[in-house]
Amino acid sequence: MSMSRQPRWRKKIRPVSRWLPAFARLATIVLLVALSVFVALRVAGPYLVSTNLVRSGIEDAVSKWTGYRAEISGRPVVEFWPTPRITLNQMSIRKTTGDHKLLGTIESLSAEFNLIDAFRGRAKFHEFHLLRPSLKLTREASGMIDWTNEGLLAKAIDSAREDGGRQTLDRGLDAEIGTITVEDGTLDIADVASGKTYRFEGVTADVDWRKLSSPISAVLIARTSGQDLKIDFSSRSPLLIFAGKSAQLSTALTSKLLTARFDGLANISNLVGVSGNMALNVPDLPALLDWSGRSLPGIATLRAFSVETDVISAANGFRFNSVNLGINGANATGVMDFSYVANERAKLGGTLAFDQINFKSLFDAFVLRLAAGEAGGPPDGGPLQRLDLDLRLSAKQAQIVPFNLTDMGASIIVSSNEAKLDIGDSQFEGGSLTAHLEATRGDFDGGGKLQMSIRGADFGGLIERLQLSGPLPRASGSLDVTVRTALPLWKAGAGDLTGTIAFRAGSGSLPGFDTQAVRAEAARSDFFPLAAVSHRALAFNGFDISADIENGAAVLRDARIEGPQETLTLSGVIPYQSSGLALSGSIEATDPAKAAEFPPLPFFIGGSWPDPLLSAAHAPAGPLQPAPPQ
Repeated sequence: MSMSRQPRWRKKIRPVSRWLPAFARLATIVLLVALSVFVALRVAGPYLVSTNLVRSGIEDAVSKWTGYRAEISGRPVVEFWPTPRITLNQMSIRKTTGDHKLLGTIESLSAEFNLIDAFRGRAKFHEFHLLRPSLKLTREASGMIDWTNEGLLAKAIDSAREDGGRQTLDRGLDAEIGTITVEDGTLDIADVASGKTYRFEGVTADVDWRKLSSPISAVLIARTSGQDLKIDFSSRSPLLIFAGKSAQLSTALTSKLLTARFDGLANISNLVGVSGNMALNVPDLPALLDWSGRSLPGIATLRAFSVETDVISAANGFRFNSVNLGINGANATGVMDFSYVANERAKLGGTLAFDQINFKSLFDAFVLRLAAGEAGGPPDGGPLQRLDLDLRLSAKQAQIVPFNLTDMGASIIVSSNEAKLDIGDSQFEGGSLTAHLEATRGDFDGGGKLQMSIRGADFGGLIERLQLSGPLPRASGSLDVTVRTALPLWKAGAGDLTGTIAFRAGSGSLPGFDTQAVRAEAARSDFFPLAAVSHRALAFNGFDISADIENGAAVLRDARIEGPQETLTLSGVIPYQSSGLALSGSIEATDPAKAAEFPPLPFFIGGSWPDPLLSAAHAPAGPLQPAPPQ
């Protein structure tokens, strides 16, 4: 038996070189036939398809789609290469009843159509392009957009149903659309609820919507009130969305003034059934308010604002979970609730934990709520004035320029008859600080008051760190401040306050007041600068000073600085707005038994802070007057 004999199964296989040419010839023939048919149809199209048929077909299609009457005054142009397309010029859309009101115009509308269907006398259109359309829509008081008037789109919107999280539609209504491109359009939306009309110019849009039952994705760019906007929108159930029903959607708004996005379950007619993730970022709040024609006092320092949160509808309101809030670079996390009941005030409450916060921004946010009714706003103050707040805040670090707080806990409570901002607890300069800010009743424009208490704080270290000059106490002590104003909080200045201030401390020192040097210089001079003779500090065992504040001045009442040997007492007026001084004082023995060793030395202090002038009482020059306002 020969070993070179080939196996039987090998003989049954045909070489590739024998069957490949046959396949190639068949594929080439099929391709040539298809190409010939394609070219033949395009060449025969102008002879077999009636232009009037296509024109009337698209007129009927637009009228059928919208439920209004479409009129074409321009000459139609039909192209067959590379794809069949008709272009209609000068189209107008009017109501079919009543005054036949003009609802919109389109300079040019083009669409592709199926050539085979056109041969049969039934033109179907897709891939629409609209050049310079001008449309007018109405947003009803219910929040619904008046999309159509019993047209195909309206019927599809009314007939769409939800099934398993997706929309379903009867096959007879499920028309093909394809893509819609809008170029240089104008859109006016009349809002019935507010009575305002919003105008969008330079509208450019790309809409991908294969069929009415299919998902939709759209990108729209427009300009309104001088600002460019970009809107991205997508939904797998667009008909449910247009019908004001809850459905899944993703939308984003982008502009220089703000960016916003939402991804989840929502609808366009109301806020019931909302569930998803939302984000808002406003880099320049004053610029946004200026663009919208609104202005609020004190808003200049509250610039950047951002929030990202999961939101879900709750009973009569919303629940915001996993809140990430940003105010002027300060970040906070927490949870919040928003509730509202018909004919009652809405309420926003919750808990926020900041890593750090500038108290000026927090105060401005507080004032923003109180001042909402001013600056040409609506008579009722607008939404902010009708909103109650009940917020709990905490911060690892808080700034009240130029002071710093740590481990702060605060609350903001605002209702129809009260507005309160409380710092319940905080660490301040080695001690503690509490504060209470309150706006009076009315429209919160009748004034307010501030109460602040500091206990056990190192004022000496604070004075040195702030590099304050003049004879100020270096000691740990307590400060109590109670002031009020008859003006709105956002308008009040230092000269508009009345109230009391008190400082108490134990042992410490008062730099710049050397009693021995003062006595010696008083014996030689009628008056002299205090800083010229006081190079040592007055040590004290107790410091107790209080004053009444009114009309831009502090009136000292029995200020007493008690040292081991001598005691300093002061009384008089400090016009702090002009940095002036008008005080009388005395240096005397702390122990009355040592009055002979330390005889009483009455004196007057005048001039201006931080370089006062001192004159002994026996000096003929008499008391000095405070320095004139600077």
